[in-house]
Amino acid sequence: MKRRFSSRGALALLLLGVTAAGIRAQTLPGGLDSAGADSGQEIRAQLTPRHYTTLSSEMAARIDRMATRVGERFRKGDVLVAFDCAVQKAQLAHAQAVLTQAEKTFVINQRLMQLKSTGQLELDIAAAEVEKAKADRLAAEAAVAKCTIIAPFDGIAVDQKAREFQYTNAGQPLLDILDDHGLEVELIAPSRWLAWLKPGMAFKVEIHETEKSYAAQVVRLSGRVDPVSQTIKVIGEITQTAPELMAGMSGRAVIKPPSGP
Repeated sequence: MKRRFSSRGALALLLLGVTAAGIRAQTLPGGLDSAGADSGQEIRAQLTPRHYTTLSSEMAARIDRMATRVGERFRKGDVLVAFDCAVQKAQLAHAQAVLTQAEKTFVINQRLMQLKSTGQLELDIAAAEVEKAKADRLAAEAAVAKCTIIAPFDGIAVDQKAREFQYTNAGQPLLDILDDHGLEVELIAPSRWLAWLKPGMAFKVEIHETEKSYAAQVVRLSGRVDPVSQTIKVIGEITQTAPELMAGMSGRAVIKPPSGP
């Protein structure tokens, strides 16, 4: 009888030990166990571009030329997309002609005013016509400026959403571009790391696609802690030359807390 009780007692103690071990092994936010969080070891990392955007059409027009294709590089200021703008250019020429006429009329009225052959009212009206014509020309120039989409930064095209000779509407996405030379490292760290994780701290990033390790440092911390997961977004940057890296690559960041005094 005592032996049976001892076996049951041993089983209960074994189950209690497994439960306690399971509680101790529960992972903290960021996918780390309690020991990993205390030593500040590994969290998932992803490379993101510092500059990226989707270029959209600012007008309803037909695409005349797509100057860049997916995978092609460009420089800041290059023309990436050109539209058919015959109507807009004609309107600009008309606005310029009206302005020229208004300016000549104003000059004539100035001379007549000097000869006292016209009144101040006529001169003021002529001056107002000049200003009106200038405003119309500026509007026409703004419309013509939308006939081309200029690269806002050096980069590469990653997705083309429209084709040449396609008619587009205002606001329609045309091209996804990014700056692949300015990559950042995005991390999601446990919020308890805020006690020691600061901008300027050095760490290592191991990228799966290249199977290499790179030196990096923390640049900035997000201004908000996620109250549900108790995590915070951390932004870092690669501090060494690595032309083989591309946006979207992922891996793990190894961050060690500063040693105590």
